[in-house]
Amino acid sequence: MTDLEEIRRRKVLEMQQRAQQQAAETEKEEQLRRQFEIQKRQLLMKILTPEARSRLANLRLTRPEFVEQIELQLIQLAQAGQIRSKITDKQLKELLRRVSGKKREIRIVRR
Repeated sequence: MTDLEEIRRRKVLEMQQRAQQQAAETEKEEQLRRQFEIQKRQLLMKILTPEARSRLANLRLTRPEFVEQIELQLIQLAQAGQIRSKITDKQLKELLRRVSGKKREIRIVRR
């Protein structure tokens, strides 16, 4: 084998090892994300009634970032011990109304 062939072989081996490491890291991150989602879903089942969970699922279709934020806030409240019983649909609606803030009212005046 010439020196050039040996260098190429080493470079190919290095690139393969890097690719394997990146694939392993990506798989590990994906597994951690899935595990987090499972834990989040279990916690939400404990703190929300079925109707409230259904409302969040419907809202997720139109505003996924907003629902993610609400879910994380609910989990933090539950972990801090500030939620004593399951949150009902009515309570969730009120919470969503307060968090979403005031909407601008559009008024059209015809003259």
